Amino acid sequence: MIRANTRGRLTAADLQLVILLLSRGSAHRRAYLERRLMTEGPDSLLDAPDLAERLLTVRSMLLPSEALFFYVLVRHALRGADLDDRDLADYLAALLMEFGQRDRAWRVDWNDDQQHRYMVDILTDLEATAGDRRFKVMVHLGNYALWLTGLFPDYIAARRLRKAGPDLSYYDALGSRGFSLASDHALAAQYGLELVLRTAGDRFPALRGALNGVSDRVFFPSSPH
Repeated sequence: MIRANTRGRLTAADLQLVILLLSRGSAHRRAYLERRLMTEGPDSLLDAPDLAERLLTVRSMLLPSEALFFYVLVRHALRGADLDDRDLADYLAALLMEFGQRDRAWRVDWNDDQQHRYMVDILTDLEATAGDRRFKVMVHLGNYALWLTGLFPDYIAARRLRKAGPDLSYYDALGSRGFSLASDHALAAQYGLELVLRTAGDRFPALRGALNGVSDRVFFPSSPH
């Protein structure tokens, strides 16, 4: 189950890299940032306006961890879309990291035997499933729709042209439905995801647009929409 826990995975080395990048070689500024980290915690440093760009162009032997890289990129993209929600950034960064591994994006959970490559397969599974797994299928409906439309909008457009596939509004509707249904399930509160899932359901097109920006900057920088 994907959780909103990316910041919890950050290490001391991650935070030292943040300070190194933001200090820009100034010992005075580095000392100032270290004091801020001690007194305020890492959130304000992670929100520094120039941090995302510095992570993208880092020229140090100290490379950002996957958690640091994706959290900062997603957090800054969401803020640009007027979504100032750190827990939501935590969740979406965790989604990108987990769905990027092997065939996880096609499975409701790591240990699930079924693979779903199309939205209709997830809908069929949802209708046939009960209990705790039904909650996971609801979440997966939202996650998979957001993964596809957020990172691969050109694939959606190409399928629509070649095979008369559904347009973005189809994915928006299903993704929003999945997250909204999941937010009302009792397990959402148990996993600490109730507000995150509700926001994802309410603001799905905005989340998609924010992830389009991440996709353009990180995965397909020469692929304009």
